[in-house]
This record gives sequence, C-alpha cells and structure tokens, in this order.
Amino acid sequence: MANINTSAKDRTFDAIVIGSGISGGWAAKEFTEKGLKTLVLERGRDVKHLKDYPTTNMYPWEFPHRGEVPEAIKAENPSISRCYAFKEDAMHFFVKDKEHPYIQDKPFDLIRGYQVGGKSLMWARQTQRWSNFDFEGPARDGFAVDWPIRYEDIAPWYSYVEKFVGISGNKDGIPNLPDGEFLPAMDLTRVETYFKDFVAANYKDRHVIYGRCAHLSEPQPIHIEQGRVKCQKRTLCQRGCPFGGYFSSNSSTLPWAEKTGNLTMRPFSVVHSIIYDEKRGKATGVRVVDTNTKEMTEYYANVIFVNAAAVNTNLILLNSVSHRFPQGLGNDSGVLGKYFAFHNYRGHISAQYDGFKDITTDGRRPTSAYLPRFRNVQKQETDFLRGYAAGFNGGRRLTSDDSGFGVGLKDRISNEELGPWYVGSHMMGETIPKEESQLTLDKTSKDEWGIPTVHINVGYDDNDEKMLKDFFEQMTEMYTKAGFTNIKTGDSHQAPGLDIHEMGGVRMGHDPKTSMLNKWNQLHACNNVYVTDGACMTSTSTQNPSLTYMALTARAVDHAVTELKKGNI
Repeated sequence: MANINTSAKDRTFDAIVIGSGISGGWAAKEFTEKGLKTLVLERGRDVKHLKDYPTTNMYPWEFPHRGEVPEAIKAENPSISRCYAFKEDAMHFFVKDKEHPYIQDKPFDLIRGYQVGGKSLMWARQTQRWSNFDFEGPARDGFAVDWPIRYEDIAPWYSYVEKFVGISGNKDGIPNLPDGEFLPAMDLTRVETYFKDFVAANYKDRHVIYGRCAHLSEPQPIHIEQGRVKCQKRTLCQRGCPFGGYFSSNSSTLPWAEKTGNLTMRPFSVVHSIIYDEKRGKATGVRVVDTNTKEMTEYYANVIFVNAAAVNTNLILLNSVSHRFPQGLGNDSGVLGKYFAFHNYRGHISAQYDGFKDITTDGRRPTSAYLPRFRNVQKQETDFLRGYAAGFNGGRRLTSDDSGFGVGLKDRISNEELGPWYVGSHMMGETIPKEESQLTLDKTSKDEWGIPTVHINVGYDDNDEKMLKDFFEQMTEMYTKAGFTNIKTGDSHQAPGLDIHEMGGVRMGHDPKTSMLNKWNQLHACNNVYVTDGACMTSTSTQNPSLTYMALTARAVDHAVTELKKGNI
C-alpha cells in the first residue's frame, strides 16, 4: 500500500534509479543533467563524501585490532570475511552474512555494499575496455547468445565516461584491448618492466602493460570541477578517499547530480518490486519497503533504471509478478535469472628474480601490470572456450633472520635487508553462461522486508578447469624463459562470488525469445524499464566490467531521454 502521509504527486518523478553504485550513480548524473527530476533509491544508509569515511585518516595503532578482523566476526561471517577488502578499516562498508541471507545451492560468496555509493567505495578500480573480440565471442563459438551491440556502438560512450571518471593508462595499440582517453600512467617496477620487455621480444601475441585504472594521475579541469584532486597513492582506497583521487559515485557522479537540483536521494529504501500497469502496458513505478520501519511506499515515474547489482537486480525483476508477467517482469522468454556467470580468479603463480639487486621500489601505487587475454583471440586454439587475462606485479621486501633467541635474535631481526625480487600473477578467466547457472526465488522463505530469499546455483565446469590448467602452463613457461626461479602455482579453490564480477540473468540479445534486453538495455517486453548493471551482460569476457557498465548506462540514458521526448515510452 502507498504511504498515506504524502500525495501521489509528491511521490512522482520523471525517472527512478534503483541503486546508487557505479552504474546507478551514472544513471543519476545523466538523467539529472538532462533535466529530469530523478529519484535514486538505495537500500542502505546514506554515505556522504568526506563526511562519512570514519577510518580514512586513522593510523594503524588507532585500530583496536591493528586492522585485523576479530575471529568472532569471521566465524559469524564466513562468506564476507573471505573478501580481500573486508578488514577492520572498511568492514563497515560491507554487508554481513546475517544482515541479508541468501541460499547457496552451490557455494557462492556474495559480496555486497549497502550504502549510498554501493561497492563503488570498495571496488578495485581496474578499467579495461572490451573489444569486438569480446562482443563477438558468443557468435563465434555458439555459447550464450549473440551480443546485440559491437565495439563501435559503445566506443564513444567509453570515451565519454573515461574523460569524466579519469583513467590513467598508456596507448598500447593492442587490438583486443582498445586504447581509451587516458591520463598519464603510473610507473611499473623494474622487474615488471623487465618482464614487459621480455614478453614483447619473445611473444608476438602477448603483452604486458600498465593496468589501466580509475585514478587521477593528472587531474583535468573536469575533475577539479568535481572537487577531486590527484591520487595520493596511499593505497587505503577501501576506506573511502577524502581526495577523490579514485572514482566513486560518492565523490563524483552523485554530487554532480545533486548540483543540478533535480536529484532526490532516498536511502534506507529496499525495492520490493516494480509496478506494472496491465492497461497501459508499461511499468508505472516501484514498491519500496523502508529498511528500518518496514513500511511500504509506492513511487512513480515514466522510466525506471534497475541498477541494484546483478543478484539483487535479478531478484527485483523475479519478484515483480503480475497477471501479464507471472514469472517476473519482462520474462516472456523464461530466461530471467538464467545464464548467470562470473570470473574465475582461482589461479595464482609466484616466483623470484635474482637480478636488479641495486634497484628497489619507492613509495606506493594503486595498481600494477596487466596481461590482456592472449588465448583463443583470433581463432580457437585450445581445448577450452574463450580465455583469461592476468594481473602481474613485482617488488622487493625487507627480510631479516629470525632464527635463534635472546639478544642474538633481537640483533638479527633489527638488521633488515632487501630480499630478491618477487613476482606474482593471478588469472581472471571468462566463464561460460549456462542455462543451469541461475538465480531463483524461494517459495517459502522471505527476508525481513517480506521479499523471497534468493537461491544462487552457479559453479565451475570442465571448461574452467581446462582454462586454469592452461594458465598455469603458459605462465610457468613465460616465467621460466624469463629467468624467474622458485616458481609456485596455487589454486585457491575459492567459490564463485569472491571475484565480485557476477554478471547475467537479465542478458541482452537480439531475440526476445532468448534474451531479456534489447541493444539499448530496454526490457523487450516492457520498454520503459532498463537494466545497465552486471545483470545485463550476455557474456563476461576477461576484463574488469565496471567501465563497461558505466558506458552502457550513459548510452542507455541518452536513448531513454530521446524516447521519452518522442513519446515512445
């Protein structure tokens, strides 16, 4: 039922955006800049830039546990505590396991951030473009469905987003990793540069580059206008950056939207479902449950963008049932919640290098090197589909002799020396969306807001295992030829989800019979509802996906506003 304390007119807007993270923030910026009165719904608390980063300037000794998470908290939160950023300085930005339960039909570690800004406060900030090799992948091998767009469709929107966000990187001239609008890149370490040069000299189709990232190496006027300044390389990003040195909704898009006077932000708002008007044949608004009071309110708009992050976006659409859509809003195809996928981060490989003993590293930096995908790019060449990218980093650590005891031990550990160069790499493998990999709603169990609990049924397959094996083989070969020693491979056996790159369930496609969204990210069967977060992805590729979400969002808002003006939605 609607909240009787406000009139329907007061609860009516031009556009509603569900979610305030990376894609939701961009939707808010674009709609408000174009003059639309926009309501942004966020299920978590409000977080204001600068004001609500309580740990951002704390020293290590100011934390009760020196940054570590107490064992009791880990025991209560087995999934979230596996996340690399879930530390004492940032755990207030993460959803604890008990705060919003979900059902794991197969092991899945769901990482969530319920606050204004969402996970844009804690993301890893890697920003690589897709190429046509990625968009054409399903059409080439027949797994998933063909993307309804190609690189040429999204390229200008990549540029549009990159200029506003601020991406540091190099023009590398790699066909399968297109160049973008870059600020100057930060430096590679000496051993990273050595490996970059070695690979270039010995492999025609392989490259080691600086990993492009959303950090302001040289702020431009557009960034200064946002109130952001140069990245200080503190590497405390997960706490929230008081300098705005890295991109987040909180430091960039949401304040920008607020300045227009067209933004209404409503935190503590759990979206229950989208309202579908059978007579008008369109969505008219959303039902919202107050996070704290559990009171339900309805809000109305001409266009709705669903940007609640992949799992919750699927959940909202599945729960939006009506006589017209008994299986979920827009779900004529029956594929809603299906073909869910992720990135395989299980593999890692480390080694040492005995050279460059007269050189070390100085200071910090927010990123490292990156190897774009080099398997099955131009043609199918392995016994597995698609491929993997890899991170690569190298440095030196101080070491000391901790043998013995007493005065001798004290003397030895106080005399630190630089050890040999270490190198390490981790894979980021593309998984294949499958029909059986899906999200469903429980028929009996509901959460505290009266919404059915989501089942997550997704796991690894034989293709993933073959890809992991190839990653180990190829990286070991390159390491060995480069003169690295003490090479060690490792399989973390981590569950899907810790990659925090979940995608699909509301996939784009040409055919309404096999997909949910068209080339503009509109629901085929309800064209005033758009999905532009990870749920929209048809396949996963190997690149970090957030830049693509932002570009798709800006493109979709431009289309939505044009269609509104024409009276088509």
